Amino acid sequence: MSVMVARKKVVRKWEKLPGRNTFCCDGRIMMARQKGIFYLTLFLILGTCALFFAFECRYLAVQLSPAIPVFAAVLFLFAMATLLRTSFSDPGVIPRALPDEAAFIEMEIEATNGTVPQGQRPPPRIKNFQINNQIVKLKYCYTCKIFRPPRASHCSICDNCVERFDHHCPWVGNCVGKRNYRYFYLFILSLSLLTIYIFTFNIVYVALKSLKIGFLNTLKETPGTYPSTPLTVLTVLEVLICFFTLWSVVGLTGFHTFLVALNQTTNEDIKGSWTGKNRVQNPYSHGNIVKNCCEVLCGPLPPSVLDRRGILQQEESTAQEESRPRGTSAPEPTAAPGAGGQAEEGGTQQRDGSLRPPSAVPAPSLSSAEMPEEKQLTSGEAPVPSQDAGQAEH
Repeated sequence: MSVMVARKKVVRKWEKLPGRNTFCCDGRIMMARQKGIFYLTLFLILGTCALFFAFECRYLAVQLSPAIPVFAAVLFLFAMATLLRTSFSDPGVIPRALPDEAAFIEMEIEATNGTVPQGQRPPPRIKNFQINNQIVKLKYCYTCKIFRPPRASHCSICDNCVERFDHHCPWVGNCVGKRNYRYFYLFILSLSLLTIYIFTFNIVYVALKSLKIGFLNTLKETPGTYPSTPLTVLTVLEVLICFFTLWSVVGLTGFHTFLVALNQTTNEDIKGSWTGKNRVQNPYSHGNIVKNCCEVLCGPLPPSVLDRRGILQQEESTAQEESRPRGTSAPEPTAAPGAGGQAEEGGTQQRDGSLRPPSAVPAPSLSSAEMPEEKQLTSGEAPVPSQDAGQAEH
């Protein structure tokens, strides 16, 4: 005889989240799926700093000051901390609409636009939203089935709507949005300082060695490793990496400093949202550089609305065979007849006229695919807007 037993299986919400993200450490780490360039970023930073600490720093600490490797270590640790914080965090992904919410939004749109004659193109799905006495259009996202909030956009790489979307950065392996922009800015700023620092003291190291043993002898010198490698190879490798990093990272830092001072995003700058032909002023700017920097870099950080580690429970029914001794039969319970000689409700009549009580096994609960995910929005947020699915806006 087999008995159905219900067993609860715990499922985290991150396992059912749509989009093209990957999760690690039980949902604590969230990244994009394309992480190859992120590993290259780690390799370049770790490799360059390892060579600098292994060779130049030891000589410079003795000849000049022991503070040189200490300051380099502080810059290195700060750059790595901000990089990992940017790469492993939720950039501000907006949850997609639940089926009931999507159906309600569709009904509202049909009621507003009315019936469109056949052959005619339906009007664009937008809503007008007023910010600082200026009208801002909220666009509808056909993938997330929502009206995106102001400054949000849909990333085609991660396939999610991101609040205050700046751009998708493959070097950090994640989108850059409202919840990790400040860490991204601090990362490129500290990396620029670290690059300038290593590049400068590489030149100082070669100059000091050249004054003592000559420039050619300095290039021929080996660092005492086996197999011995001329110092020129290691030094030139560091200088080349730092040189090309200076052109890219330092320039990127200057560009984002300009954006922070104007309280503007990369996406808005590329599209010319506030500098186009309409000459519309940026409604998010305070007209003051200090206030804009304080809002972008020091303002309160909103919590994630995904609730990645929230629990969804579903029950699995498993069949277990009940073993009984041979030659014995289990007693079959009987039920006393009710009024009028009828059996009480809830029993199952057997061949011998007795009744079997109803099964005590609870009905299986909804599967994780049928259970709606909780959608939590922070208070005071604007209605959620969107734009055409699948289109990356950088």
